[in-house]
Amino acid sequence: MLAQEIIRIKRDGGDLTRAHIDSFVGGLVNDSWSEGQGAALAMAMFLNGMSESETVNLTQAMTHSGQIMDWAAAKLHGPILDKHSTGGVGDKVSLMLAPIVAACGGIVPMISGRGLGHTGGTLDKLASIPGYQCAPDLPTLHRALQTAGCAVIGQTDDLAPADRRLYAIRDVTATVESVPLITASILSKKLAAGLQGLVMDVKVGNGAFADSMPMATTLAESLVRVANSAGLPTRAWLTDMNQVLGRTCGNALEVLEAVQFLRGESVDQRLLEVTRTLSAELLVMGGLAPDDNAALQQVDAALRGGRALEQFARMVTALGGPADFAERPAHYLPVAPVKLSVAAPRSGFVTRMATRDIGLAVVELGGGRRKATDTVDARVGFTQFVQVGQAVQACEPLAVVHAADQASAERAKQALLTFIDIGDAPVVPSPVLVSRITNL
Repeated sequence: MLAQEIIRIKRDGGDLTRAHIDSFVGGLVNDSWSEGQGAALAMAMFLNGMSESETVNLTQAMTHSGQIMDWAAAKLHGPILDKHSTGGVGDKVSLMLAPIVAACGGIVPMISGRGLGHTGGTLDKLASIPGYQCAPDLPTLHRALQTAGCAVIGQTDDLAPADRRLYAIRDVTATVESVPLITASILSKKLAAGLQGLVMDVKVGNGAFADSMPMATTLAESLVRVANSAGLPTRAWLTDMNQVLGRTCGNALEVLEAVQFLRGESVDQRLLEVTRTLSAELLVMGGLAPDDNAALQQVDAALRGGRALEQFARMVTALGGPADFAERPAHYLPVAPVKLSVAAPRSGFVTRMATRDIGLAVVELGGGRRKATDTVDARVGFTQFVQVGQAVQACEPLAVVHAADQASAERAKQALLTFIDIGDAPVVPSPVLVSRITNL
């Protein structure tokens, strides 16, 4: 099929058939479609939208553009489950969820990404662990899943390669913010991972990609409908991102908070609520628990008994990290040379956070990327973050800056003072669990 004819159909508002979409996806992989032609169709899809059948067809075509993971050779005993987040500030849920689900009998081969923009990437966090292999070979991955039940790794070159090229095109042509294209991009990788159940964490709020309820709901419903239509049982939760999730943001700092969480030390309640709920959802989907209450009890037992921490430790070791990392994380994680407390300018109550700006402040410190080729400084970020609704006294810390030098620490401190509002009256923070979306 001629690329220009496929572009013309979508340009004029028509629906593309499976044959049209297969031709487009094949052209992305074998380079018979030029960058300009791919960009033209992406813009036509962005402007004219896509039907559900088009979105399902695009998802399935990109799924089959490369390798489909087959776990039979790994001789794994348990349902293959995963969770995906649309991204937030301080969102380290994956670091705890994967070993929790593994401790309860699930197998979690979690394909994660690196950070770009104001949201942190799970792979950048794990890369702060010395020796940890984010891109292991297949035998190493199989061993990790056999011994730990979970492996949080990056996307391989032959997993949904059409999505990689299409996303690169979208990234430079202002066509990222399309619900159908986002849906196909996320789900093609998850379907290629050979999953039997998926839970989506769709963030909503001023620190999320979807900053409004209508947009977040539309995206979550699209993900659930398309995934189920493509044969992957999926549920979604909308979760609040109007404040930092947990008490830290920054790569090594979030890993340390995750280990402390698994050890039962310094557990932030909002972070616990999201992690428990998403973990329990997967246990029910995987047939590992009969209902939500039983699943939550299993999650609590895995945390309380230390089994989730053990699975995390095994995963780190199996993927090349230190054998005693879970026992001595502070010994191995890189530490910023400068720490600077950000004192509250007055007494009152924390009423609001500019969460997206806080995420960008981490990038400014060097803890994220302005472009994909940038090097990330795993040491930097913020700890001891206050929470919305919390009472503070003048001169008490709102957060602590971790920086590479004094000048960047001072800049981050001054910026943070403009990102956290303090008022006279207490406020009730938004619930961290907003709504649940199951089969539609």
